[in-house]
Amino acid sequence: MNILVCISNVPDTTTKVTFNANNTQFNTAGVQFIINPYDEIALARAIELTDGGKGAVTVIHVGEAANEPTIRKALAIGATDAVRVNAPAHDAYFVAVQIAEYVKQHPFDLILTGRESIDYNGSKVAAMLGELLDIPSVSIIKKLDVDGANGTVEREIEGGKEVLTIPLPFVAGTAEGVAEPKIPNMRGIMSARTKPLTVVEPVEVKASSEIISYETPAPRGQVKLIPADDVAKLVDLLHNEAKVI
Repeated sequence: MNILVCISNVPDTTTKVTFNANNTQFNTAGVQFIINPYDEIALARAIELTDGGKGAVTVIHVGEAANEPTIRKALAIGATDAVRVNAPAHDAYFVAVQIAEYVKQHPFDLILTGRESIDYNGSKVAAMLGELLDIPSVSIIKKLDVDGANGTVEREIEGGKEVLTIPLPFVAGTAEGVAEPKIPNMRGIMSARTKPLTVVEPVEVKASSEIISYETPAPRGQVKLIPADDVAKLVDLLHNEAKVI
C-alpha cells in the first residue's frame, strides 16, 4: 500500500504573531517553523499502516526551498521519500491543485492530510483533493483502519459516532485520536539526510483569493470582579458598560 501524506509548514504554537508590509504579510523574522501538528498525526498513522514492509509513505509539501528542514523532519520520523512542489502556498485551492496534479501522475492507495493547518484553520484541502481527483473524501476523522481494498474511518457527530467503510483510494483529514505523533530517533535523523526528496515545478493556477490585510485580536481588557450576591450591579455593568444586554 502506498500512502501520500500532505504536510504543511506552520509557525510553532508559541510564536508571537506580528505582520509587516502594511499588515499584508506574516512577519517570519525569528519564527521557528514546524510540521503542522495535525499533519504529524496523519504521518504517524501512515507509518503504522505500512510498518513491517506493508507499503511506503510519501510526504508532499507545497512550498519553497526554505521549508525543506520541515520535510526532512517528516523523513526522520519515518516517511520513505518526499516531494516538494516548488512554489509558495498561495491558498488552499492552489495547494490542492498542485497535489492533485502530482497524484494524477503518481497514483496512491490512500491520501492523508491533517484536519486543518493551525495557522489558517481552513479544513479545505482534503475536500478539494477529493473533488479534484474524483475520489471519496472524509474530514475530521478520529480513527482509521485499512483492510484489503477498503478503509474504515470513524468520525464524531452530534450525539454519537459515525463509522464509514470506504473503498480505496480516498482522502482523509485526520484529527486527534487517529495516532500519537512520533518523535524521530537518531537513526531516523541520520537516514533522513539521504532519503529521496524530489522537487517538481508547479502547474499554473489562477489565483482564487487575495489577502487584503491581517488583524491581531484586540488586547484583553481589565477584569472586574462582582460579588456573587450583587446581581443588580452585574446587570448594570452588562447593560451600560459592556452593552451586551
